[in-house]
Amino acid sequence: MKRFFFTIIATVAAGYAVACTNLIVGKGASADGSVIVSYNADSYGMYGNLYSHVGATHNKGEVRKVYDWDSNRFLGLIDEAEVTYNVVGQMNEFQVSVTETTFGGREELADSTGKVDYGSLMYIALERSKTAREAIKVMTDIVAKYGYFSEGETFSICDKNEAWVMEMVGKGPGSKGAVWVAVRIPDDCISAHANQSRITKFLQLYDKKDVMYSKDVIKFAREKGYFTGADKDFSFRDAYAPCDFSANRYCEARVWSFFNKHTSGMEKYLNYVMAKKENLNEEMPLYVKPDKKVSLQDIKADMRDHYEGTALDVTKDLGAGAYDMPYRPSPLSKKVKVDGKEIEVFNERPISTQQTSFGYIGQMRSWLPDGVGGIVWWTNDDPNMAVYTPLYCCIETVPECYQRIEGKQDAVTFNWKSAFWLENTVANMVYPYYSKMFPDLLKVRNELEEKFDKSLPNIEKLAEKQPESMKKLLTTTTQSCVNEMMKRWNDLFQYLVVKHTDMVVKKEENGKFLRNKYEFGSKVERPGYSDAYWNKVLKETGSKYIMEENK
Repeated sequence: MKRFFFTIIATVAAGYAVACTNLIVGKGASADGSVIVSYNADSYGMYGNLYSHVGATHNKGEVRKVYDWDSNRFLGLIDEAEVTYNVVGQMNEFQVSVTETTFGGREELADSTGKVDYGSLMYIALERSKTAREAIKVMTDIVAKYGYFSEGETFSICDKNEAWVMEMVGKGPGSKGAVWVAVRIPDDCISAHANQSRITKFLQLYDKKDVMYSKDVIKFAREKGYFTGADKDFSFRDAYAPCDFSANRYCEARVWSFFNKHTSGMEKYLNYVMAKKENLNEEMPLYVKPDKKVSLQDIKADMRDHYEGTALDVTKDLGAGAYDMPYRPSPLSKKVKVDGKEIEVFNERPISTQQTSFGYIGQMRSWLPDGVGGIVWWTNDDPNMAVYTPLYCCIETVPECYQRIEGKQDAVTFNWKSAFWLENTVANMVYPYYSKMFPDLLKVRNELEEKFDKSLPNIEKLAEKQPESMKKLLTTTTQSCVNEMMKRWNDLFQYLVVKHTDMVVKKEENGKFLRNKYEFGSKVERPGYSDAYWNKVLKETGSKYIMEENK
């Protein structure tokens, strides 16, 4: 995995491995007219807390301390803005949303002397921007002035009217700043990125009004020997993060799976995403027009994808185990010995993965006041295994269960009152017995999400009519939804323990476990392995486990 060399080296000290997924829906492509952006922050070892910032007015000369998001290393001081805005998660009070995925790129372009990393850059932009375009300017001005610490990054930068994809990579030690390009996603289109640079020949492919880029983005590539052709043929991806096996199979495949669900004709890119050597440098488009409008519910389902029903489906092969688990242990690739010969093997890398630290969907609605229009849909684990819970972008306080409190609830301190630890506890119980236990989790997950979806419209109408008490009402609503999620998930944990203890199943009726006439628990069911799995066992072991009379 040479393309991730710097990423791995830069983050291994913190115990993290950066690998995320973003999906984007323009307002003309969404079912309700909202701009939608989603983000699975997939990072081994990271505690998924909800970032928050209370806006304020600052005096001239005030500074902000910058700490690397991945390691908490102090990077330096930058000037504070005169005015900063409220931020909840990845969205601010004006419905601006910024998310990311790391593509790494050329290792020599990382600048360890930069003062601003990609994570801090996102939140600084949210604190200082009223629109997506303004956020792009803030981010690019910041790195030009203070230097860019991180490796290559793709950002989704959206507001209630527009969606942009911006790619940025540093210039290496001794060359402060970054080279970058940003492309606006058409309103009637969808886009995605997943740890691989996706912007190619931007001078050829897009209208000038929909593209922004650093003045030296092509010149710098020429100076470094990454590009020698005509300007019009310059591809950001090919210059700064060329494709290889991991880029296509692990990264572009996730984008393809999203496009494939919503746009016909994507099968022509299957060889590309399966990393066939002759297809590595094909160009899957940055965005596509969906066959029909995409709903919020569609995006929730898309963020829970395991390539089901495609050539990359991870639910059908031997790796799924006895209980069809759609997850695989890390690392993605590994050298193993087969018949005395060492070969490298790999796992698929779908959108839904167990190392998700937090999941986010930003829903930005232009027809509503900002405080009501912006909803942060949040989970603290793989969204397939957790509930998208709504938080309004105007709330006055962030629920404590989503906070990181050192020594009380953090990456190495368990707390039942932490959403991260509660959701991970349930998920890790379900993983090894997926086909047995997941239906129980799914039932609760769907009930909660359906309840939230039905109850919010009436509350939003009330909030619109009471602007003076809007923040208080929506803060109370948010806390109520979060409290209900935490209670139901705690109940779910206890239910799963009781129902599935020791790999058996306790019988139920009308929502209660059955008892015998003496008030003991009734006789349990012992389903054992499925016929399909027994066939796999017998194929490997021959007659070893066949009863003698059946041989």
